[in-house]
Amino acid sequence: MRDPMRLKIAHSTRYDYGQPVPYGLQQLRLKPDSGSTQTIIKWDVSLEGAKREAAFRDQHGNQVELVSIEPGATAIDITSVGEIETRDTAGIVGPHDGVAPLWLYRQQTHRTRPGPATTALIQAFPDPDRNAVQRLHALTRYIGERVIYDTSATHSETTAESAVITGRGVCQDHTHIFIGIARALGFPARYVSGYLMMDDRDDQDASHAWAEAFVDDLGWVGFDVSNKISPDERYVRMATGQDYGEAAPISGFVFGGGKESMIVTLQVQQ
Repeated sequence: MRDPMRLKIAHSTRYDYGQPVPYGLQQLRLKPDSGSTQTIIKWDVSLEGAKREAAFRDQHGNQVELVSIEPGATAIDITSVGEIETRDTAGIVGPHDGVAPLWLYRQQTHRTRPGPATTALIQAFPDPDRNAVQRLHALTRYIGERVIYDTSATHSETTAESAVITGRGVCQDHTHIFIGIARALGFPARYVSGYLMMDDRDDQDASHAWAEAFVDDLGWVGFDVSNKISPDERYVRMATGQDYGEAAPISGFVFGGGKESMIVTLQVQQ
């Protein structure tokens, strides 16, 4: 194992509205936890144009903040800044915990459910007799070779089946496909949202996503289809869920406000 790494993260999301907003609520999953793969040194989430209403742990154990948009606001800014010490555990997160039972992660969702195209992909998957971790690593490579990374091909509501049909997608699509197939093969699997330090740049366009599957005797193990590896010390785990909808960094709704635009700035550096 390599030495721990300390990462600094600055993540800002700004929403601009064409008209004053009378009412809006957002759920934030922007506070990471310490665990086997990381230790939080310091972390702060600041708001402009919005205020905190409540904080709680969801069924997956994520820290969630419910914030309301200030009536009449035409813009809101949500900024996370912090430092985290990360460790390379070969992707192993460890035993299952939290209130959600393990069987829940075997249940398909609208975003992960295999259709005809994904079912054909499963049937063609070369799956000889090997141990569980080897099978899942093979599945990671198999999906990555058949669904090309393309930021222009999909959007946040694209399902795994749609991405398989087009043969293109981003990390969110790769993760949903992996989860859907892993569940079909009998593995509990879940979605992970977080950050990845790039080797060639500090500034990024978006956060990252990968999957975790539960393996007997190891617990949860991470698999990043987009990069065909298990997460190492360059990764920061933020939230987990059955799919993107339950692990999204920011989700919610706005009444009124007219046309909405969003600007994201993100830096992840050592």
